[in-house]
Amino acid sequence: MLTKEIKHFHFCCGIGGAAKGFNKANPRVGVLAARFRCLGGVDVDPSAIRDFNRLVGVPGTVMDLFTRSQYIAFHGKEPPAAWREMGPADIRRAAGNERPNIVFISSPCKGASGLLSEKMSQTAKYQALNELTLRCIWLMVEAWADDPVDLIVFENVPRLATRGRHLLDQINQVLQRYGYAVAETTHDCGELGGLAQSRKRFLLVARHTEKVPPFLYEPDKKSLRAVGDILGRMPFLGDETAGPMHRIPRLQWKTWVRLAFVEAGSDWRSLNRLAVENGRLRDYLIVPQMHRGVLGVNPWNGTAGTVTSRGMPNNGNFAVADPRHAGPDKHSNELRIGTWHAASRVVSGAHGSGQCVADPRFDQSKKWNDGQAYGVHQWTEATGTIAGQQAPGQGAYSVADPRTDGIETHKNVYRIIPWGGTAGTVTSGHGPSSGGGCVADPRPPQRDLFSKYAVSGWSGTTGTVIGGDDSGAYAVADPRSSSSFQGAGKYLVTPFDESAGTVIGGSTSGQGAFAVADPRTSLDRKRGDAYLTCGHYGIVPWSSHCGAVSAAAGHDNGSWSVADPRIEALPALDQKMVAIIQALDGTWHRPFTTLELAALQSLIEPEEYLLLDGMCDSLWREHIGNLVPPDAAEAIADVCGTTLLLAASGETFVLSAAPIWVRNVALALTMPAEKPLPF
Repeated sequence: MLTKEIKHFHFCCGIGGAAKGFNKANPRVGVLAARFRCLGGVDVDPSAIRDFNRLVGVPGTVMDLFTRSQYIAFHGKEPPAAWREMGPADIRRAAGNERPNIVFISSPCKGASGLLSEKMSQTAKYQALNELTLRCIWLMVEAWADDPVDLIVFENVPRLATRGRHLLDQINQVLQRYGYAVAETTHDCGELGGLAQSRKRFLLVARHTEKVPPFLYEPDKKSLRAVGDILGRMPFLGDETAGPMHRIPRLQWKTWVRLAFVEAGSDWRSLNRLAVENGRLRDYLIVPQMHRGVLGVNPWNGTAGTVTSRGMPNNGNFAVADPRHAGPDKHSNELRIGTWHAASRVVSGAHGSGQCVADPRFDQSKKWNDGQAYGVHQWTEATGTIAGQQAPGQGAYSVADPRTDGIETHKNVYRIIPWGGTAGTVTSGHGPSSGGGCVADPRPPQRDLFSKYAVSGWSGTTGTVIGGDDSGAYAVADPRSSSSFQGAGKYLVTPFDESAGTVIGGSTSGQGAFAVADPRTSLDRKRGDAYLTCGHYGIVPWSSHCGAVSAAAGHDNGSWSVADPRIEALPALDQKMVAIIQALDGTWHRPFTTLELAALQSLIEPEEYLLLDGMCDSLWREHIGNLVPPDAAEAIADVCGTTLLLAASGETFVLSAAPIWVRNVALALTMPAEKPLPF
């Protein structure tokens, strides 16, 4: 096997997606095999070049390709004193003074992007950015005018063919002047690279007619993959081992709510079907996750959990979806929705309760003009193009993630509602431990409470005489006590307004100043006072003080709970957070993490770790959205390398089942140089 080296160079290289893909290509023709080597790349962004150096393995060059007039038009000011225009010699130095076989150009596309309005794209700033397309072509042909590059691949957004038509016409004229045959086409990076995204792009291919006579064949198209195929292989989002690029984006609460109600596979237009009254959803509530499968329904063909002694719907998953609901004496077609593949019931004359069908032929528009804000992708489908801006409100950049297991949520357990407050949603919970509401009721019961160690007044009646020694008729406030030890003074209780007996060193025998009848007790309550006894399960108001803190203070043995007002029914609309809301389809509609976007772009394998330059999600996402997917670039490099190997071996045609890459490209690539071009 003979190996031929194919060298490639990149204009506006970004973080090196195309260069990484070219390096992976390995075309073969007969006994010839190609090995790609990158000579470098140029870009204006220093951060992108640092990532290029690491991802591609060769040094890139920070270079501003603007002319002075373009710089002023784009930035609105004169360039700094140290700035200068780059020329062909600077390009050759950036390539290590070597001549590449293939040059790949991916100039900035913001000016021609559909994300930018037509009016804004016509401003001087974005026209200057669009003119970099022609500027890159001119620098490239002049840099190697004495030994022209064999193949040129120019990639951009499809709208460049309309918004930048005048520039493309000039590019065609320049390339024809330097001996190139040119053709324009479009391609889908997702189909070329077998990605989980659909990414339509414009492609201009140029071949030097004297150096490359063979056909350029179209790369094999692959099926688009589902996003779940990629995301399912990655660590669960938020996993620290995956690094900061895999953290969950913090969105505003209202954005999380919107995502939850967007149907998977659709976008913001799903929200138009919701009924809103007085600024609130009429038909839906957002409630905490139910505890232990409350009101759970088992499928008819599934297995049930353990059957307990309290197997009721309101305390577990103890219900079943029984298909045998149609009884012989009951008309069962009311509001019935039949499946698409099942037979319908008898067609009757009823018009208001006639049958319905679950029609799967709903095709959500994919056109950008129709809008895809707050779009949510299904777990099993491919995404759209990943742009430089990927917030949920800017397109379909969220996914219906079914992996919601293990998420801890507030379950309303043991929640006490203040007497003057409003209750939460009434659920089927039957007790405080299963979500049932409780209230701090200030109204005492209409009866005396049972008290241990009660001391009866001398002139009052005692409680019931029982066999116990610590309750019932237990003790009496006897005024006939004596301070001497004669049996009558044991465990003496001194009235509050009298003097005590002698204070002695020990009171284990009940003598001396042993006890006092203190009238300041909190046990003497009357109707309307707070809960009787010693404040068990007591709630201290937020604006009040609490009692002395004891060593055994607990919620069930005193007033050791507080009515904390720092809780709201729902967060503020603009409060940023990570919220897990289970959508109507049972999944979590959430935005992609930055690392997931890199994997969808094929920049890394799903199991790989990645940390780009800087610590800024917006910068990372811009760099990832701007790159050419390496797997798609590899497919393009394979067919380019095959063409160059055929040219090196003297072949001008090869029998292949692969289609020629667009008919006008085939004509351009096979036409002799001396004949005029047909376009």
